[in-house]
Amino acid sequence: MLKQIIIAASLVAATAALAQEATVPTQAPPPAPYQEVSKLVDLPEFLPGLGTLYVDPATLPAGPFLAYDHDGKLSATVYMTPLADLQGGTAYDDLPVGAPEVTSVDIYYNAGHPGVEQPHAHVVLYHDADAKSRLAQ
Repeated sequence: MLKQIIIAASLVAATAALAQEATVPTQAPPPAPYQEVSKLVDLPEFLPGLGTLYVDPATLPAGPFLAYDHDGKLSATVYMTPLADLQGGTAYDDLPVGAPEVTSVDIYYNAGHPGVEQPHAHVVLYHDADAKSRLAQ
């Protein structure tokens, strides 16, 4: 009986993993409702350090923003969380991640820019060991 439960649980886990991989937008452009940020606000198409960003406008300001390198490979998931919201007690729970693998995380201050004008924190989840260097160029 235990063996059957283990097999059933493994099949469920494998099916869930395959379903998640099938929906991971690993190549730009990601499907709707994501839109290229540079077409929504006055920002360059490629931002050194962040790449080409896509966001579902309904999720602003936090995101997730999907960050792609020059070759269109998903390299990072970025969140832009306004400091005033965080100081006021806002919690950003259960934010989606662009890809299941996260190799490192950077968190840094940003004074504001088109699209997220108020001071905020950038939380950047890199999806592979070379992602940060690819987005820097």
